[in-house]
Amino acid sequence: MARAFLVVLDSVGIGGAPDADQFFNRDLPDTGANTLGHIAEACADGRAEDGRSGPLKMPNLDALGLGAAAELASGQAAPGLEAKPAGLWGGATEQSPGKDTPSGHWELAGLPVPWDWFFFPDAYPAFPEDVSQAAARAAGTDGILGNCHASGTEIIARLGADHLRTGWPICYTSADSVFQIAAHEEAFGLDRLLQLCADLAPMLHAMKVGRVIARPFVGDVDIGFTRTINRKDFAITPPQPVLTNWVQDAGRKVHAVGKIGDIFSMQGIDTVVKGSDAALMGHLSNLVDTAEDGSLTFANFVEFDSLYGHRRDIAGYARALEWFDAAIGPVLARLRPGDMMLFTADHGNDPSWSGTDHTRERVPVLVAGCGAGALGQVAFADVAASVAQHLGVSSQGPGRSFL
Repeated sequence: MARAFLVVLDSVGIGGAPDADQFFNRDLPDTGANTLGHIAEACADGRAEDGRSGPLKMPNLDALGLGAAAELASGQAAPGLEAKPAGLWGGATEQSPGKDTPSGHWELAGLPVPWDWFFFPDAYPAFPEDVSQAAARAAGTDGILGNCHASGTEIIARLGADHLRTGWPICYTSADSVFQIAAHEEAFGLDRLLQLCADLAPMLHAMKVGRVIARPFVGDVDIGFTRTINRKDFAITPPQPVLTNWVQDAGRKVHAVGKIGDIFSMQGIDTVVKGSDAALMGHLSNLVDTAEDGSLTFANFVEFDSLYGHRRDIAGYARALEWFDAAIGPVLARLRPGDMMLFTADHGNDPSWSGTDHTRERVPVLVAGCGAGALGQVAFADVAASVAQHLGVSSQGPGRSFL
């Protein structure tokens, strides 16, 4: 029986979103943002030499059609990605009015977001007084720190000492629809932080804030502060069944790799594994060997976005892309006859762009195991419909299969 592996390379956009002018980083519209294309150009020009060298090297995904998909989406070739495609390839355009993680993943899973998310203003204070008071009450403190838009690494460096001194949680947001809470894993307590987020989530979800995110960190003033891998997202539950539900309701197993379980509030998911991207690659490799006939494995590799896109680190992003491509080669080679492995992304995060936020872009759609050919421009929701068709389960969303 056929199996499907849906792999999201978080933030690996390929430019060309037709509505990019409606989305902004600071005061600059996202028009012209192109995560993969601009990284490839920087590599070819010798501007991404930290820890790597030369043109961008991604032979495995390029062989499936990555370079061709990038040129289709943006009209511009990505230097170094010039292979003749041997897989199914195309570009996908998002319908949902957001460039965030839930919007992208929900729509890839067959559910365009049916509302406008709530975003906190880029001002100080960023949060309404009732939200700040609720956070302090839930934490059992007299107040909160932060209350602003910030980078997660920057704000713990700036406020980590105050947090240790006062015990107050560090609360911040970004251009996404999020309320993030950073706290010291030992001094504040990881369980206490997770409970704080869980207690606050219903209020924020009612406001249509997409996620409350626990951001634990360790360290001290002398050695500095470092975020740990114990992040947890408390996301709004999708209001309608999505791909994971369709597959599970058909009696099949659904395995989540990375933050997929958090994004979908465990709806339609049987097992979850987490860790660094290197650990997740090991989990994905293991599932290629062990996942049941008829199952869906849904994976997210987040570090392109979290470690390099938001930090505007072009060379780091290039290193991560090249690492992923090299690591996925042996995994692709072990797919069984009848398996599908589909690579895509949820939005862009162009490390050459202004600001620190996601960029509105089309994303690649690359399919191994289902022949070769051009898919053209498709919709995010078509990914779910296509995976469902491959598995022989009913598609309940608006997408149309491209298989």
